Amino acid sequence: MRLKRKSGRGAFWDDDGGFSTLGMAVALLVTLSLVFSAAQVYRVSSASADIQDVADACVLAAEGEVAEFMIAVRVCDAVVLSLSLTSAAMFGLGVVALCAPPAAELGIELVNLGTKVLQARNTFAERAASGLNALQEALPFLAAASAYATASSNSGGAMAASYLGIAMLVPAEGERIEVAASKALSDAADAVSEDAESLKQASEEAEEAAKEAFSAREEGFKRDCGDAPAYCMYERAEALSSISSTSNPLFHTVDAWSFSVALDRTKAYYSARFEDEAPQSSAIEEQAESALRKVFYRFALAEVSRGFVLDTGDSFDAFFPLLPKNTAEMKATRLYTDSVFPLGKDSSGATTLHAWGGCPNASPSMGTASIAQMEAGNYPVCDVCRFTASSLGKVAAASSSISNGFEYHYSAVARAAADYTAARAKQDEAAREVKGKAGGLLEKCKEALSEIGGMRIDAKPPGYKGAVSMVVNLVAAPADTGFASSFVEGSSSLGARAAVSGATLLEEESEEGRTVVSSLLDGLAEDGGAAVGAARFALDVWSLALRAYCDGQEAIDNAIRRSLDSLPLASASGLGVWAAGRLANIVEAAGFAPAKLDALKPVLVSTGYVAASDSGTFSSRYQVIRNGVLSTSGSSASLFDSLVGKVEDEALRALEGADGAIEVVCIEFPFGGGSIPITITLPDSVRRATGELVSAAADALRGVVASVTGTRVWH
Repeated sequence: MRLKRKSGRGAFWDDDGGFSTLGMAVALLVTLSLVFSAAQVYRVSSASADIQDVADACVLAAEGEVAEFMIAVRVCDAVVLSLSLTSAAMFGLGVVALCAPPAAELGIELVNLGTKVLQARNTFAERAASGLNALQEALPFLAAASAYATASSNSGGAMAASYLGIAMLVPAEGERIEVAASKALSDAADAVSEDAESLKQASEEAEEAAKEAFSAREEGFKRDCGDAPAYCMYERAEALSSISSTSNPLFHTVDAWSFSVALDRTKAYYSARFEDEAPQSSAIEEQAESALRKVFYRFALAEVSRGFVLDTGDSFDAFFPLLPKNTAEMKATRLYTDSVFPLGKDSSGATTLHAWGGCPNASPSMGTASIAQMEAGNYPVCDVCRFTASSLGKVAAASSSISNGFEYHYSAVARAAADYTAARAKQDEAAREVKGKAGGLLEKCKEALSEIGGMRIDAKPPGYKGAVSMVVNLVAAPADTGFASSFVEGSSSLGARAAVSGATLLEEESEEGRTVVSSLLDGLAEDGGAAVGAARFALDVWSLALRAYCDGQEAIDNAIRRSLDSLPLASASGLGVWAAGRLANIVEAAGFAPAKLDALKPVLVSTGYVAASDSGTFSSRYQVIRNGVLSTSGSSASLFDSLVGKVEDEALRALEGADGAIEVVCIEFPFGGGSIPITITLPDSVRRATGELVSAAADALRGVVASVTGTRVWH
């Protein structure tokens, strides 16, 4: 195409008829220059702004090391608390087992294991504190190395950036971690260990007495109604009297029966027999015997009405009056001395004593007298009713001597009640001793549970308030790097840049903490699988106690209930069941709150906020310089020059001992069968980092920042 200028028109024409003006050509050139200039400005601004993103990434990486440390703290806290709970539980469960002779030997083993767990707890606590403190000292290095590695990984790109970064934790030094021994738990261990054998012996004595008492009670039960439908008080009362079914109950188990049932049955029986009694014929002999039976039933009812049964649960006393079985025994009762028999004269005119007022010789009545008076006066025997002392003495003789008589079984129940009373006296005395000892020991366990619930690891490591990162780009690249253009001059250079950023930790609802504790449970199941017997029992309690760390009171309640259900507590004395209930109540009252397991996540915040949260040297110096720079909009060189040295010193001081994976502490099973290390594995970039690397980064920062001038205000 050829342009031809047409005279006078100020325009250019081409051969095809198109045209342009000089103004339009200039406008096109200006537009292109502005477009490329704007693109270059955007490119330069983006390259300059990228360093802030790198600084943000560096500070988040640094504060992430603190978050990892807090996970280790929580794991150690979970182990210390769970071992403390396990030790206290072993002592409490041991005391419960010692109260039940079938479980006594297991109880001794549980107490011994409780002591071993306590020793393991104290050893672990000491090592955990030492390991965590050592890791605290390494945190500044880990943070600085993570920041450096993060900055390096962001180097390159379109502008061929070369980033160097470093970070400072706020505060620079953490508070020393101390995990004290539990005095209350140690006191409980001493008390339970000291009294274990005496408690076992007292429980065995109570058990023997309880067995004797049970044997006597069982005998009383069988002779009252347990032998039905064979001969027994129940069967005889039903067969021989008009007693009602309400007054003559049948019990099928000794557990539902008591001696008071037999006593009440006896009273109702003699009342019914007295009311039922009547001569079977008009014969004088039959009428005399019926009258004497009525005298005996009235006497028997009065006698048994003096009986009693007092059972409070903690004590027992009973009195079953014995009835005479023969003439000799009758003479020892008021049947012999009561003046209830009518006096009369026989055909010879001699004074005689009669069986009842219906005897022909008893009329006319001459008053009454006793059998004792008759024998003392040597009265002759009535030739009609033939009443003598033996006449009354033999009324209960037959029914007391053979099994088809009610009195035969009543006598057996009365003897059983006396035996039971004596055995219960021994049992109750022994039980009071056991409850006194066991109750005191369980109170020690209660005190231990109360104390250990508040003994938690409260860590405030370096960086728990936040971190500040400092990053520079070492490359002073030409402004048109990768974007050369004829429209924009490329001779100017984009100088070294610097940026700072701040971060802190924020709790975030997460299952991470619970997952970490669950991994410990997996380790227990894997490495502790060889444990058997009492050791297996204790290991199960420990795993349940670890769950209590996450879930609180409900989990520890379940742990104790499941453990108690596993103990063979059934015994005659019932002291094991009593102690189990006492321990369960103590644990339920402990009120354990679940641990806070929310994940700690690093988040970006103002560097001023981080510095203001601490009064340490770094923070104080940082705030002074920052405020000065903000107020003057001057160079940021003084900030870096004053602070980089502090970062380098803290990082290098903590360098020793940080090589590869850091083992905080190792959980050693107090029951044998392995161990689980608690470690923090360093990222590859940090693991390769050395003290020289951190020093080189610090030197580079100082050198680069010293060459930077300008008026850029930083935040």
